[in-house]
Amino acid sequence: MNTLIYTACLGLFGLLAEIFNLRKYLIPIMVLGLAVIFSLNLQTWNHPETHFNGMLTDSNFSTAFSGLAIFIMLIILILAGDFYTSSDDEKHISDYMAILVFTLCGALMMFSYANMAMLFLGIETLSISLYVMAGSRRFEVKSNEAGFKYFLMGSFASAFLLFGIALIFGVTGTFSIDGIGVYMRAHADQLDPLFIVGMLLMIFAMLFKVSAAPFHFWAPDVYEGAPSLITALMSTLVKIAAFAAFYKLLSVCFVFALGKAEIILTVSCAATLLIGNLVALTQDNFKRLLAYSGISHAGYMLLAIISLQGSTDSALFLYSAGYAVASLAAFAIAITVFKATGTESISGFNGLGKKNPMLAAGLSMAMLSLAGIPPFAGFFGKYFIFSEAMRNGYQNLVFLAIISSIIGVFYYMKVIVAMYSKPANEFEVKPTFSYQLVIIVCILLSIIIGVFPGLFTKLL
Repeated sequence: MNTLIYTACLGLFGLLAEIFNLRKYLIPIMVLGLAVIFSLNLQTWNHPETHFNGMLTDSNFSTAFSGLAIFIMLIILILAGDFYTSSDDEKHISDYMAILVFTLCGALMMFSYANMAMLFLGIETLSISLYVMAGSRRFEVKSNEAGFKYFLMGSFASAFLLFGIALIFGVTGTFSIDGIGVYMRAHADQLDPLFIVGMLLMIFAMLFKVSAAPFHFWAPDVYEGAPSLITALMSTLVKIAAFAAFYKLLSVCFVFALGKAEIILTVSCAATLLIGNLVALTQDNFKRLLAYSGISHAGYMLLAIISLQGSTDSALFLYSAGYAVASLAAFAIAITVFKATGTESISGFNGLGKKNPMLAAGLSMAMLSLAGIPPFAGFFGKYFIFSEAMRNGYQNLVFLAIISSIIGVFYYMKVIVAMYSKPANEFEVKPTFSYQLVIIVCILLSIIIGVFPGLFTKLL
């Protein structure tokens, strides 16, 4: 609870910093503030509590995912210092930093909600902040298009979610997820048709939020049009928050009714794996490639959602952590290359291995981790999710996921091949100190998670 309150206060400080002319101190204070909040969040470990009459709960699940989200936002803010101060957006940096922190507030609510109203509030807090940030480049058509598409599609998904919550409340008489779970267990043999319709509407809405097929169409255009730093935020923090909320919703409220939605989830998982990996093979724009990569990773994470009968919460957390650090490292390097070359296509990475071996090595390791190659975090993330899915009888889906992983290696290798076998560009690529720090930290964490996965799987 204190984590959410102090994070909100930090966002308010971002707004006040502009009034009191504290812009040059903004990033250091916010980074320090988030570091303090991270330590405060750890104090809730093994100390479950409820707040606001049971609307929010502290648990090891919420503490672990909140810690990961705070870490991601720390990395984003460190990158934001150079990203915004070296562009025309510097005069709006206070507003942007405040909105980014409010995005984190929404994610924290999504990790710890115990009430449907709080789930909706968390999703909307996160989403509305992102609608603004996706279209924050006001004079760029692609950014305007990204913000508008995200807003339009997100509004429809929110409407489905709200309608589903209303139907479930009408049947059960409560917004409490524990109360809904009690009702479901008592009526598991004969569920009210309105309850099933409400559950399906909520599942459709959450599938949109995690960019799973067939609700994935917004992701490539929004990822490409949004500023690169916001794309990094959407592909990590937003996706992880949505999956954690989705997992909690199904595991507490609908676990005994999932048979009614199993076909939908299975088809969505299979389609997400195939569409994400096959379409990524044809992409020349690096951000669109990572967008379809993110869609494919949504398919792997849906396996954890489907296999709720097993201990998939720890597998989901391990996968989320490995995916986040690899993606953040890839985006830190990509932003540096985009700025130097003026292009977001894969050809901008041509010859990077000769121009800047450190960046090329870092991006290669990030790509290998996303592809699931040992000893990086992506390998064991997939291993634990696949193991739980196999144990719960989803052998066909696991086989499809393995084939999809093999396909994924090819488009990740496109970037590596461009860096080491194509003629070098004439541009000089030099990352700033903050970008170098982020790249080194994220790559080291990817290796540590890959070598010592037990440190993370034992948390939940």
